[in-house]
Amino acid sequence: MPEPGRPEPLGADWDGQGTNFALASEHAERVELCLFEGGRESERVVLRERSGPIWHGFVPGVGPGTEYGYRVHGPYEPAKGHRFNPNKLLLDPCTHAVSGQLRWDDALAGDDPRDSAPWVPRGRVVDPAFDWQGDARPATPWTRTVIYECHVRGLTQRHPDVPPEDRGRYRGLACPAVIDHLLSLGVTAVELLPVQHALTEARLAAAGRVNYWGYNPIAFSAPDARFATGSDGRQVVEFQEMVRALHRAGLEVILDVVYNHTAESGDDGPTLSLRGIDNAAYYRLDPEDPARYADTTGCGNSLDMSKPLARGLLLETLRWWVCVMHVDGFRFDLAPTLGRDASGAVDVGRFFAALRQDPVLAEVKLVAEPWDVGPDGFALGRFPDGVAEWNCEFRDGVRRYWRGDAGQRAGLSTRLAGSSDLFSGRGPLASVNFVACHDGFTLRDAATYADKHNADNLEDGRDGTHANWSANWGAEGPSDEPEIEETRARVARSMMATLLLSQGVPMLSHGDERGRTQRGNNNAYCHDAPLTWVDWESDRAAEALTRFVARAFDVRLRNPVLRRSTFLTGRGPTAEGPRDVVWLRPDGVELGVDDWRDPEGRALAMWLAGDAAEEPGPDGTAASDVMLLLNGGDTRVAFQLPETVPGAWHRVLDTADPEAAEARIGPGEVPVDGHALVVLERRPS
Repeated sequence: MPEPGRPEPLGADWDGQGTNFALASEHAERVELCLFEGGRESERVVLRERSGPIWHGFVPGVGPGTEYGYRVHGPYEPAKGHRFNPNKLLLDPCTHAVSGQLRWDDALAGDDPRDSAPWVPRGRVVDPAFDWQGDARPATPWTRTVIYECHVRGLTQRHPDVPPEDRGRYRGLACPAVIDHLLSLGVTAVELLPVQHALTEARLAAAGRVNYWGYNPIAFSAPDARFATGSDGRQVVEFQEMVRALHRAGLEVILDVVYNHTAESGDDGPTLSLRGIDNAAYYRLDPEDPARYADTTGCGNSLDMSKPLARGLLLETLRWWVCVMHVDGFRFDLAPTLGRDASGAVDVGRFFAALRQDPVLAEVKLVAEPWDVGPDGFALGRFPDGVAEWNCEFRDGVRRYWRGDAGQRAGLSTRLAGSSDLFSGRGPLASVNFVACHDGFTLRDAATYADKHNADNLEDGRDGTHANWSANWGAEGPSDEPEIEETRARVARSMMATLLLSQGVPMLSHGDERGRTQRGNNNAYCHDAPLTWVDWESDRAAEALTRFVARAFDVRLRNPVLRRSTFLTGRGPTAEGPRDVVWLRPDGVELGVDDWRDPEGRALAMWLAGDAAEEPGPDGTAASDVMLLLNGGDTRVAFQLPETVPGAWHRVLDTADPEAAEARIGPGEVPVDGHALVVLERRPS
């Protein structure tokens, strides 16, 4: 018989003498804890204590390494939203480690016998104690944050300086060679694609594919065992070791977390966890037919954060990642789904403001993917203070400008200045800027392919967006024409420089600094293969692009005027004082209303006053003026430098000549090649 135990925390909590088990189910009638030895059920314990919706019990002598699951009794009434079935062994959604593999044929077949459930993933009791050796969070301010979105396997699988046994794993990401690369770029935070334990969908498994990205969770506080050297609990320790190593280097760890749906899929999906624990208390159901799910994710089901148990699950597991695993922040996938109220209406402001009030979560970075696929699901700009947002308008505007689309000059200026049209009242740091991410074309492919090439995804090309705003510059895919390849390289550098020199928080997608390609596949979620892994082989073009990216990062870091927390206004502190930003035509004349409206205007200069910087330069002196000269057209344009400004202008970056040394220029004209960007700094004479 178990002892009464405690209702908190959820999951399995070992205290050195035994383990407290706690599971949240509002409508259950009986909860049985199943303990395993050697992959077979060895003991079944009834949890007789109940505190509100929490079923709990303390089992003496049970400790780390013990595998467990649940069988939950209650009504099987799909018409009322209830899908209890005690014949199903259920995974604890709050377990901290997952053992075993799912066999889909068995999972979809129906009941499993008591003495044989080898195909069902099981929870594992772990010892959360870890020697952090004085670990301290880097706590990098948003003004200095540079995010590097990466996949644990994709970044490390082919790295020659990562030991073979560590490639594709947490230990590979902690390897000094990988950390040194990140630091050489100027990165301050890694944003990991999902590491919450996830499953591959049945249709992909049947086709011999995997869900490589991992946006299909089943256990919300368990590090995914596919990135560890084993699934016997070491995934927890190896994740902690990775965080400790990254923190020592000054790098923050942000997790891309998925709380909008689970791997239990749609109405005909398997019962693996929450569906059998309490379907009606966790999922969003169709109000007209509770036997069906109201899906705002496109994944078959949606968690309903307006329900207390679902919201409690989110908070409990987020706190685990912060308090026990020491992560520094979260990026919320399909965040509007989390903010939908009981009626389904989107109210992200209230939900995320409440999240920010949690004493643990208030100390970490929160980032939202501000869209889902449900009604009113595009919520860009609607999140509260303290929550940054992925800015897809930045990506699209930058790509369209640099491919030469008409009428893009005004829009680009707004993105360069921090997207005040979207984040008014919150400041530019609410905008996480990117030109490429895991979803869509890589940076290189955006300048190499006009169309997506997704045939290998086995969906007849239906998957992946059509709105790529890309160009191939004369040939679809790889080309032997030097002129085409040079144009592509220049456009890629110009997009990258625009990203790193715009107001807001830049996010770089892993491998883009090396020209990573997916051969035109813009939805490579099911490819755990060289197609999606970063190629670290020595390559002159890749090394040159990496040097250029590091150089552009350095320009951003040493010029605080590029890293403001408040919007540029175009006005000075007094009526007669200098303005913080001025927009100029190539002839040096300020852009007027007609110029902004001219659809054929593709060149502009952005002059940022050093007085607008919110901190001094790196040597403690006053910040320098910075001028960006942008030419989105095909032909060279001469920009006239201002003649009445004290000091001298120095060219510090040119995307048409990435290896050019810094040099004093002017007075007079500065030529800027087509599809190129030049950066100038004003320094004392």
